[in-house]
Amino acid sequence: MKFMKLGSKPDCYQTDGNNVRYLATELASDIVVIVEDTKFFLHKFPLLCKSARFQKLAASANEEDEEIHLPDVPGGAAGFELCVKVCYGMAVTLNARNVCLARCAAEYLGMHESVERGNLIRKIEVFLDVSIFRSWKDSITVLKSTKSFSPHAEEAKLAKRCVEAISEMASTDASKVSWNFTYHRRRLRQRGFHGEAESLVPRDWWAEDLSELEVGLYKAVILRIKSRGKVSDYAIGEALGVYAFRKLRGLGRGAVGDAEENRAVVDSIVWLLPATRGSVGCSFMLKLLKSAIIFDSDEGVRRELVRRIAQQLEEASVADLLIRSVSGECATTVYDVDAVIVIVKEYLRQGCGDGAGEGARRFGSGMVAKLIDEYLVEISKDRLLAVAKFVELAGLLADFPRPSHDGLYRAIDTYLKEHPGIRKSDRKSICSVMDCRALSSDASKHAVQNERLPLRVAVQVLMLEQARAATAASACATPNPRTGTAMSLHSRSLRSVGTNSDLNQDGAELKALKMELAKLKLGSGSGRFADSSILNKASFSKFKSVFWSTKIVAKLQHSKSRRADDSTSSGSFESPHFNGDKR
Repeated sequence: MKFMKLGSKPDCYQTDGNNVRYLATELASDIVVIVEDTKFFLHKFPLLCKSARFQKLAASANEEDEEIHLPDVPGGAAGFELCVKVCYGMAVTLNARNVCLARCAAEYLGMHESVERGNLIRKIEVFLDVSIFRSWKDSITVLKSTKSFSPHAEEAKLAKRCVEAISEMASTDASKVSWNFTYHRRRLRQRGFHGEAESLVPRDWWAEDLSELEVGLYKAVILRIKSRGKVSDYAIGEALGVYAFRKLRGLGRGAVGDAEENRAVVDSIVWLLPATRGSVGCSFMLKLLKSAIIFDSDEGVRRELVRRIAQQLEEASVADLLIRSVSGECATTVYDVDAVIVIVKEYLRQGCGDGAGEGARRFGSGMVAKLIDEYLVEISKDRLLAVAKFVELAGLLADFPRPSHDGLYRAIDTYLKEHPGIRKSDRKSICSVMDCRALSSDASKHAVQNERLPLRVAVQVLMLEQARAATAASACATPNPRTGTAMSLHSRSLRSVGTNSDLNQDGAELKALKMELAKLKLGSGSGRFADSSILNKASFSKFKSVFWSTKIVAKLQHSKSRRADDSTSSGSFESPHFNGDKR
């Protein structure tokens, strides 16, 4: 820390009790100055030589008045005592911790060059320009202290000059940074020609030191750094994250600390977010949104966060979207589903990822659809979640491109399992957001034996599976494009069989397929269709045999064609596993 010494005389100040200060000299004091609750027994001559305020007070005071009241001295008794020591020529040491106090007190007492050459204000200004504003940490220390001496510090333009000095040093190229700074996070390292490890200065080297500032001062510094245009938006985004985690304890998890102060921090960070898409992570912005909801930030702040989150929604995770309701016992749901609905609507309004290319938008849409499907699974476990909320959110992205509707089916099944008492019409309404044609084979098998689904939906899935199997069977008997004749299943399978390993693999696949089909229990009378009036026993037995045979043929043909054409098999979709009830 830089410092400057003034004066050379020994300190002869003495104390008589807590509220009395006097000088141990042979001359009796001829003036009493009262600052706050402290009395200073002093001499007029040293004060009149350096202070314009005392000159004015002496000119207007009566000769009988021996007491002068100064109730509003910056820094109180400490600031006044420092200036008095300078007037008497006593030794005083100025540093970053007390220079703001000395400067404001000297300004209040009028210790300018016009009163005496080389007065205190002139000496402080030289110290600031030569030492303080060239030191990174000293500049931050002085800036922090200006908050305690407002508005005197603003009149002396100390805060503004500190902001200029700090922003200039923060905008310096990282390779030219030679001063000390605080950085507790992981640093990048490189190895020199001789193998020694050399620390690189990170691009956000200034972030942790600035996180000590009060929110108003921090905002002023960041705005000045941004206006200089020399620091990347990504570095500013990282710095905002450091500040948020420093000031908002338990970011996104709950209310900790003063609500007003936390609200000011959230609002300032939101309006300081860089404009570049991706400069701040979606997960971080969702944590800010949670804090904005907890601390009841303005609607404009929430709208800005929603807009920014929607631009990068494909980067979010389910945990990020699980925003707890803050209404306490009056909450209608455990999670704030309305906030997620607003985000998804904004995502749709922006055209599924504003600022991204066509391919990126299509890819992002698939990721967002999968994200919302997984989110629906989690919130479906909430017994307080209304059917209308589930249907509204699921319906927003029902037509989005997905490899399958398995995730949506899983969410529907979870909701029906956790809400067994809902009406039949509500079950139909929930299932209406799912396209049965987009279910994978595993999901279809699960849906057929799922007693929680409406009977009509289960029948629809069963009929679609039968139609799919019949289509696969007919494909096995298509005419050969070279000979023009039909190829039987037996001859086609023989031509496709090449080795014993292929035969063994076919047997394993057929065995696994039979085990999967046996799980349906359609022929034993224990399935959901055994007592149904839709299918009688004879027709169902006939339908079952057709279904079994066509599924086996389809499975075998698919296995053969997949091994015959590697390029086709590389794009196959892997269906998820379902842990439904086995009946």
